[in-house]
Amino acid sequence: MTKTLQPTDLSTGPEFGPWLSQASILVVDDEPGMRNFLVKILKPRCRKVAEAANTEEASRLLDEGHFDVVILDNVMPGKSGLDWLREQRKVGFFADAILITAFADLETAIRALQAGAVDFVLKPFRSNQILNAVARCIDRMQLRRENFLLRHELQSSERENRRGKRLLGKSEKISAIRETLKRVAPMPSTVLITGEPGTGKEVAARSLHALSDRADRPFVTFNCAGIPDNMLEIELFGHVRDRGSDDEEARREGLFLNASGGTLFMDEVAELPLEFQSALLRVIETKRIRPVGSEREVPIDVRFVFADNSDLRKAVTKGEFRADLFYRINVLHIQMPPLRERLEDVHELTDKFMNEISFELGVKPIKLSSAIRRGLSRYEWPGNVHELRNLIERSLILGEFVPGFESGPGPDKEQADDSLQSIERQHILRVLEESGNNRAEAARRLGISRKTIDRKCAMWND
Repeated sequence: MTKTLQPTDLSTGPEFGPWLSQASILVVDDEPGMRNFLVKILKPRCRKVAEAANTEEASRLLDEGHFDVVILDNVMPGKSGLDWLREQRKVGFFADAILITAFADLETAIRALQAGAVDFVLKPFRSNQILNAVARCIDRMQLRRENFLLRHELQSSERENRRGKRLLGKSEKISAIRETLKRVAPMPSTVLITGEPGTGKEVAARSLHALSDRADRPFVTFNCAGIPDNMLEIELFGHVRDRGSDDEEARREGLFLNASGGTLFMDEVAELPLEFQSALLRVIETKRIRPVGSEREVPIDVRFVFADNSDLRKAVTKGEFRADLFYRINVLHIQMPPLRERLEDVHELTDKFMNEISFELGVKPIKLSSAIRRGLSRYEWPGNVHELRNLIERSLILGEFVPGFESGPGPDKEQADDSLQSIERQHILRVLEESGNNRAEAARRLGISRKTIDRKCAMWND
């Protein structure tokens, strides 16, 4: 049988898609000639190819590493390929399976689908047939992953959080952060980014990813405060259910697996429950996960970047955050400065937002007078960059710049300070009025916390 299986000239063969070269393949067949044939045609085209002469060896290889596709012979001594595949799906099988068989009867095809095989190839076959089958699996896997990440991005990220991959500004503090990001980007080290809400923590993380050798792989965001505690494990680890089909309900890959090869940005990490923090610590240290319902661990290749608005050291002192997890994620700490500490960057950010948002809304940019620009550069921006962006968007929607930021040079510092306090009060009260005095909604529009508005209103007796 194997005499007819001669590989064709790979140099003249067709292209099999852009993802085949990144694939990891496991070949399971008891015939040495068949294994050698498959390895010979796959190894030059794939990132990793391993082989197993029996199901026991195949199980051991799956325990040790992750494979995208398993090419499986059905008729083998001791245990058939389909029986072994059914067993593996119960303990955790995160790969697509291609069955190779000499029998083309309907019963075998039905049993293959019930066991979870996504394709089968009839013996004898040519090299292009198996390459096409593998390429289809890899393309399907990539499409599933892209769809999952797109749905996750649309559901969990606000529009402004998905913009830009680089930090803007020429201030000394931002320039220093950019240099730090360039230095750490090629390294696999874990990074912790802290700062007030709206200071650009996710933009810094995206910049880090774009500068790294993972730039062409996924950048996945996860807000630790945005998922109910009882859903955290499934959302991150995925799950396996004891079912005989290969649908998404039977096998769901979580964010850890879908971010494989790329960067996972975990925001508001202090909001993770204490009991889950120990599980996260183990994942960071071992780079292995155990999906819910699985008996097998799966290796992952993820670069972790964490962020939070609070002081994690204080949370550790209060017993609200595990000390061992804090020291593990705090390999490199980047503190994002508030906008009031880099007011020289306000004009560059204003022009960027003006051009970007006017294009999105299909309206003309608003010309800013010198008085308005002085007011913008004097305002303290309690909501940081988010507040500035929201102000520009609101002004473009209304067709004129929102009043309250025009400010002359001022005779002295004391009068300028009074003007800034007045501007801040007018601006916050105006947004409150537009929000129907809903402080939570006003805080969202301003990009500040509800507590900040409560404190300001108490100070103003409003």
